[in-house]
Amino acid sequence: MNQTTVPFMIDWSSRSKMRGPGEQSLGKLLNGLRDRLAPSAQGISLTYVDDRGMRKLNREHRGKNATTDVLSFPSSPEQGAFPHLGDIVISLPTAEKMAKKFGVSRRREVETLVIHGFLHLCGYDHEKDAGEMMALQAQIERDLLEEEPLSMTLKRGRKPGSKVKKLKDGSRVVVTGRAAAALVRKERVKKEKKAKVRKAPKAAKEIAVKRGPGRPRKEAAAAPARRPIRRKRSAPARSGVIA
Repeated sequence: MNQTTVPFMIDWSSRSKMRGPGEQSLGKLLNGLRDRLAPSAQGISLTYVDDRGMRKLNREHRGKNATTDVLSFPSSPEQGAFPHLGDIVISLPTAEKMAKKFGVSRRREVETLVIHGFLHLCGYDHEKDAGEMMALQAQIERDLLEEEPLSMTLKRGRKPGSKVKKLKDGSRVVVTGRAAAALVRKERVKKEKKAKVRKAPKAAKEIAVKRGPGRPRKEAAAAPARRPIRRKRSAPARSGVIA
């Protein structure tokens, strides 16, 4: 007797300026995860967000005012309701940063995050178990992706004391150690120079005296103060009437 394949609906949505992999890239992986971990599930939602949106969700639902790579929201449908497994939310900017650190594509990093989020929807929790979830995640990556698993032990974010350096081509890299210290010194010197320029008084502008052709004109001696001219008062006009 042939077993009827249960349909699996994937709801895709994006609130990110970046573009994430869609059904053609992740559809096979999601269906493989359903068949292996939750065969009775018939639906799942996958949403891409930016760091700002992820920070808001992380603050509202976990009390952590910081962005993260992936969040999972398991569904608890009532009896008889549509068997929706839950929602997976992925921050594409964070996934992009991690992909660069690992030297892989954004799609490859998102695949790992999808598997990680799917396991959380199925009730696994690496913060409470003894390593079972991460071991299963690594095995699934080998089986479904036929690739070596990406490490999840690398800290998500920059190391303390690290700095972001802008390269000539416009790209940005995270530097640490001496390179970070040199960048700090360079920024401090730049700020000090700007502060000196602001505090320095403006030099008086010298007014250039334009000279015509020939010998320079002599400075005119100061003219003596003129004495006030006394004007004679005119006699009053006589009337034609004789007294």
